[in-house]
Amino acid sequence: MKRLGSVALLATAIVFGLSCGGEPTMSGPGTLKVRLTSPNSGMDSAIVFTITGPAALTSAVPGSGFRLFQQPLGGTSTKFALVGQLNTGATILTIGIQDIGALSQYSGTITGVAQPNYQLRPLGGYALALTR
Repeated sequence: MKRLGSVALLATAIVFGLSCGGEPTMSGPGTLKVRLTSPNSGMDSAIVFTITGPAALTSAVPGSGFRLFQQPLGGTSTKFALVGQLNTGATILTIGIQDIGALSQYSGTITGVAQPNYQLRPLGGYALALTR
């Protein structure tokens, strides 16, 4: 009987331990990828956008084939301009942030997109996604 009680206690501890598990919360420094959705994939050559979040960015690295122009990093908002062929789904920028747990608090706003002939496009259909 004593052995049965020990087994039951052990089983309860295992079940309780498993139920307390779950997805670990990520925190600390990390990077986010800025990806573009475009209704004119491959037909645009420049974009201006702002990344806003709860803390200053720690780094900014352009995606392959892009030339980056940016404000100095600092504050909660940074404006960027990228020149290069803009394709849907491409990572146009990788940014460093102070706390990866704050991912949902970061956003990107597009303020202009230009064609190779420097003509500005209407912004309908363009979007930025920030992902890990």
